[in-house]
Amino acid sequence: MKTSTAARALAAALVGLSIAGAPKFAFADIKDYEFQLVEPTVQAGADKVVSVRLVNNKTGKPVPDAVIFATRLDMGPDGMQEMATKVTPVPGTEPGTYRFKANFSMEGRWQLSLGAKVQGETGTVESKLVITARK
Repeated sequence: MKTSTAARALAAALVGLSIAGAPKFAFADIKDYEFQLVEPTVQAGADKVVSVRLVNNKTGKPVPDAVIFATRLDMGPDGMQEMATKVTPVPGTEPGTYRFKANFSMEGRWQLSLGAKVQGETGTVESKLVITARK
């Protein structure tokens, strides 16, 4: 009986040490991510490219390989939400930068709405960025 009690005590001590010594993973909150415009203005016209950067605010580092699943571009900031245009993704030039081609048919403020999933995180990064189209 003494041997089994000692074995149980040793097993309990090992379990306790493994839990106490386990690495602590710090997961980011989805609110720690945000999209930022690379350039806030664009020339009005067809097939203009807009670049955005997805950044982890805690580390300041760009976030590559996010899955962008929702895009919309409209003139909501100028009260014309119905004035929407098609947004087409184009290959990025650097990790964490996402580019989109669109038709900025007139001057004014356009709102780019984005939804993305970040690898390894739960939840959705959502953002509404205002781009100014100029002649």
